[in-house]
This record gives sequence, structure tokens and C-alpha cells, in this order.
Amino acid sequence: MAQQVLSITQLNEYIRGKIDEDVLLNGIAVRGEISNYKVYPSGHHYFTLKDEAASLKCVMFKGNAMRLRFRPGNGMKVIAMGKISVYPRDGVYQLYCTAMAMDGIGDLYAAFEQLKAKLAAQGLFDPAHKKPIPRYPATIGIITSSAGAAIHDMLRILRKRYPLTEVRLLPVRVQGAEAPGEVAAAIQYANHHQLADLLIVGRGGGSIEDLWAFNDERVAYAIYESRIPVISAVGHEPDVTISDFVADLRAATPSNAAELAVPDQDALRQTLDSASASMAASLQRQLKNARQHLDVLSRSPALKSPTGYLDQKRKSLELLRNRLISGQTRIVEGKNRQFVGLTAKLDAMSPLKVLTRGYAMTRTDGGEVIKSVRQVQPGDNIRVTLSDGNLTAAVTEKEENL
Repeated sequence: MAQQVLSITQLNEYIRGKIDEDVLLNGIAVRGEISNYKVYPSGHHYFTLKDEAASLKCVMFKGNAMRLRFRPGNGMKVIAMGKISVYPRDGVYQLYCTAMAMDGIGDLYAAFEQLKAKLAAQGLFDPAHKKPIPRYPATIGIITSSAGAAIHDMLRILRKRYPLTEVRLLPVRVQGAEAPGEVAAAIQYANHHQLADLLIVGRGGGSIEDLWAFNDERVAYAIYESRIPVISAVGHEPDVTISDFVADLRAATPSNAAELAVPDQDALRQTLDSASASMAASLQRQLKNARQHLDVLSRSPALKSPTGYLDQKRKSLELLRNRLISGQTRIVEGKNRQFVGLTAKLDAMSPLKVLTRGYAMTRTDGGEVIKSVRQVQPGDNIRVTLSDGNLTAAVTEKEENL
């Protein structure tokens, strides 16, 4: 019997058929580490799964890849689901992946952590960007489902705590594929039309899938770009979403958001009553002090007898005037005596006083006082001043003392 000869294509097709008939290989889950991960322009994803001893080529077509909740990358440990088949052209078998999950955690949690890290790196969670919550908001916009229990709880609490606030509901879907777009659009609409002083964005509790709209990048950016302060109120207290990190304030529940949004009217009344009592007590103290001051003034002599008070002040003024005059007189007399004494001393030291005792003062023609015979020569004219006049003389002879 002659041996059958097959072409490469026939052989590869035969092997693919055998593999495709294997039930185990048509619905398999494989655990491994991703390497050589590439996304082609066609949208198909190609990568290799490996463990310590072997590797497996994998492909995930665009339609399946679009349903991924996280972004796969090299080094990730994953569980890939799909079927094993042969690619006839290359004659190699590979895993045709239809779904993928992080190994040890769900793909939703992986997507959450990836988006959280991305937005944190972009500064969307920066406390410096947080806006203060208005203390007494005149208008509050609530972005949530109109059919959920959360809106009724919030309205009840807001009416009870602070009925002065006007509430505007912007109804949106809070779960499903359309929910993120509607929530983001409602936030933008409220800002564009300046509908409120404060926004509450959220919904009641549910599974992570139910709350996923508030882990959407579009909602995160809408909250971050909002000029109106935003309170995030998603799920129950243990539930944490991306919206909670971006919002200006995170509430544990929608009911808690209503409590954080407005003051309690009962507490305000107590504060006002306390302030009123304090003001009344302060006013009473002021009146008491004013009465005491008035009593002191009423006992003043100036008010009891104005003319007597003026007479008393007039006498005091007269006494003060006399004291001033007396003091001034003493000062003037003392200065006069000092003046007379100095005048007498000055007169005693006057050159003219010396002349009256027979002395004379001799000067050259130039007016220089002659103190030595060396200042003149025979024939020089000199001027002699006596007590009662002047003489002009000529030097006929001079003699120096040896």
C-alpha cells in the first residue's frame, strides 16, 4: 500500500481539525505571565504567556479586547480563557483568547487600580485642587437616578435639616454602559448653566459592577473640571470609587452627603439663641455701667451747682495766676541782680576805667597798640588816648631797658 503524501497545508489543517475536536482545548483557562504584548493597528492583541519552563503564543481579536476591564501589560500574571487551535499558515498552535483576568484579583479591580494610578499621576486627586464646600448653599444640584431610594433619602434629610435650600434634580442613569456619559454630561450642564452652589453626585449601594459608572474616566474628568464644588456619594461606607478621590468631599453614603451639604436648622437655632442671650447679657452690662457712670456724674458739683462750680474754678484760676506772677517776679529780680553784678565786674575790667587813674593807651598811626619800644622808631607819629581825649605826638628818642 502506497504511503499517502500530504501537503503542508493539508497536514496543518488535519492537525487543526484534531485539536478543534478536543473538548478540553476548546474551553480552556491558562495561567501565565504576559510577555511581548503588542496591539496592532487592526485592534488585535498579540502576546505570549509563559511560566518557568514553557511559553504559549496567544491572540485576542479586537472584539474581545474591547471588553477588557483593564489594560494588559508585560510582566502581568493573568488567567487567559479561550481555545487552542492551529494557525495553518505558520503551522503553530496558539491560544485564541476570548477573556482575561488578573491572576488573584478581578479584572474590575485591576481596571480600578490602573485608572486610579493614572489619574493620581495627572494630579486629579491633589488636595490643593479641592474647592471648599459652601456653608449655606442656596441651591443644591443632585445628579442621580430619579427612581432610586438614594434621592428620596437625600430630599428627606435636606428638608429636615435646612429647608431654605432649593434642590434641583438632574436625573441620570447610574449603571450600565450609558451611565458614565450621562453623569459626566449632567455635571457639565450644571456648570454651564450655573444651576447650583453645590453638586451631589452618586447613587445607593450595589456590587462593584453596579457602581462602575463612578469609576469611569469621563466622570472623573467632569468632576475635576467642575467649577461648582462636588460631593461624591456612591454606595455604602466601605465602597470607594474614583469619584470619591476626585471630588471635593467624599460622603460615606448619599444620606451622609445630605448631612454634609447643609447645616442642621436645630443646631443653627441653638447657636442663634446662644448668641442672642450673649448679646442681651452684654447689652445689660453696658447699660449697668452707663447707669453707674451717670450716677457718678449726677453727684458732680458741676451739675449740682454750676455757678458754684464756676466760682470754685475761678478762685483756683486766680490762685494759679497769682502764683505765676509771684514766681515770675522772683525770677526777674534774680536776673536783675545777676545783671548788676556782671555789669560791675565788666566795668571794673574796662580799659577806660584804668585810664581814669592816670594811665594812657598808645597806638601807632596804623591803630596798633604799642606794647614795646621795638614797635616804633624815632620820628614815628603815635596817638595817645587819655580818659578825656586823644593826643598826637612824635617819637624823638627811644631807649630800651637792658
